Amino acid sequence: MSTGNMVEGKVVVVTGAGRGIGRAIAIAMAQEGAKVVVNDIGVSLAGESTGEKPAEEVVSEIKKAGGQAVANFDSVAEWNGAHRIVENALDAFGRIDCVVNNAGILRDVIFHKMTEGDFDAVINVMLKGTFNCSRAAAEHFRKQESGAFVHMTSTSGLIGGMGQVNYGAAKLGIVALSKGIAVDMQRFNVRSNCIAPVAWTRMTQSVPAKDPAAQKRREQRMQVTAEHNAPLAVFLASDAAKGVNAQVFAVRKNEIFLMSQSRPLRSIHRSEGWTPEACAEHMLPAMKSGFYSPTERTADVFSWDSI
Repeated sequence: MSTGNMVEGKVVVVTGAGRGIGRAIAIAMAQEGAKVVVNDIGVSLAGESTGEKPAEEVVSEIKKAGGQAVANFDSVAEWNGAHRIVENALDAFGRIDCVVNNAGILRDVIFHKMTEGDFDAVINVMLKGTFNCSRAAAEHFRKQESGAFVHMTSTSGLIGGMGQVNYGAAKLGIVALSKGIAVDMQRFNVRSNCIAPVAWTRMTQSVPAKDPAAQKRREQRMQVTAEHNAPLAVFLASDAAKGVNAQVFAVRKNEIFLMSQSRPLRSIHRSEGWTPEACAEHMLPAMKSGFYSPTERTADVFSWDSI
């Protein structure tokens, strides 16, 4: 099956790997020589059970092409489930070298209508699930003094999206989680990086086009496949990425971006200290030109077609 050897002999866990981007990454990892644990519990976009087992289909595809893979059906949202995913890798292949945290669900609701359940469900799968799986692998990475985490974030969190308070909060939380892991684990030669992917998947298909401009973007996005995101994930799992840690990347078709992280934009000093009135009179006009627009969304920042 292998078309290369970037991750030859490595054992990689890919969560949410039954469909879409996770599936593409799992297959690409196998093509580059990795042994893959394909995790997917087979649920709808909203996280409801469908009775399907897409992980088995991906494993079958990998094996038919000569690769090595096993299916796993545990939930990343559960502490014990995440540990069983990692144990699955150890039982099947004897070690673990990379975790790709891709599993996610979607419950888009405008904020004033969002329920506690809508918020908790998304946070539990994506943010807590990323923590659970990363924490389950961390002790093994520490002992072997090597390992890589690749976390899927989103421009919905980095920039903003309509009706995605829960999704955006989870995805931006993953960036902070990744940075914290990178800081804590670098002494053990463990790396942690994020990718904000773009692709036409079940999730993007579910978002309705509300105007002609949105429909145009929708049609253009249909040309961007899940497979466009896989090469970067494979690279980040490989030894070639040894010096890459705590970074946030974005992928749009054939473009790869290094995304900014929070840094001071400008400052203003007042020797006598600040009052609320001074904030209004001096601070506001000095800094206002640097404010981000509250209406700015992903399409406003990435305003050109994927190339």
